[in-house]
Amino acid sequence: MHLSRAVPAALAGALVVVLAGCSTGAADTSDALRTGTVTAPAAGTASEPPAPAPGAGAAKEPVKAPATSSPSAEPADRTTPRTETALLSIPAIGLEDLRVVPYEGTTDDWPGTRIQNRGVGASPYGESGGVGPGDIGNYLVTAHRLSAGGPLRDLPSLKIGDSVIVEEDGLVYEYEITGTRQTSFRSDSSLAAQRAPVPGKPGEKPTQAMITVSTCATPEDEAAGNFWRDDRHNPEHRIDKIGVLKKAPTPAAGD
Repeated sequence: MHLSRAVPAALAGALVVVLAGCSTGAADTSDALRTGTVTAPAAGTASEPPAPAPGAGAAKEPVKAPATSSPSAEPADRTTPRTETALLSIPAIGLEDLRVVPYEGTTDDWPGTRIQNRGVGASPYGESGGVGPGDIGNYLVTAHRLSAGGPLRDLPSLKIGDSVIVEEDGLVYEYEITGTRQTSFRSDSSLAAQRAPVPGKPGEKPTQAMITVSTCATPEDEAAGNFWRDDRHNPEHRIDKIGVLKKAPTPAAGD
């Protein structure tokens, strides 16, 4: 996907992309949604026997067109299980067309870790997961920061106002970064806040399409002397960049 495919302004929405992909480990952290610069790193994905890493520029897979959403709309009905593979681009960090594979589960569990170990992004859905691109709620995306090609190595540098672009089945969604969160893998409440339909606010009903892009805070944890790891080698903390849908989806160029 070429970033020149601009999407017309129209819809105000919010999406939380969770871009994860390393491990984290540290003490309990605040679940409040923060704005501005990253104050603490977030945990990342783990490592099991790593699988071959095709890289972020792998060929596109067939996907289904997601339904348009608006702040007042109900979440769109999707195929269960969700099978659409999306493409994620973040111009500010030079990331283009990272494949994001949906799976039934939760952020950085074993199925999600295995997906990330292939050098691509993972997006959980189901009871403990998130919604799809453009849907009302929290679209969770995780990917590795240090291993498997490190597609999200520069995620912590994202600033408020930067764009995250998701393409799925010929439709393009543009999210705008609105804040940064830190998630602790050692805190159930912190994990619940990360995975909530409204990022950082468990129990609140979502009204916008949001995205949480999450990756590990391994370098930050280790610099602070925190070497804790879970069974998948995730460090304690993850860095989560939160965004909201800023433009209505439009057809990708050439479609």
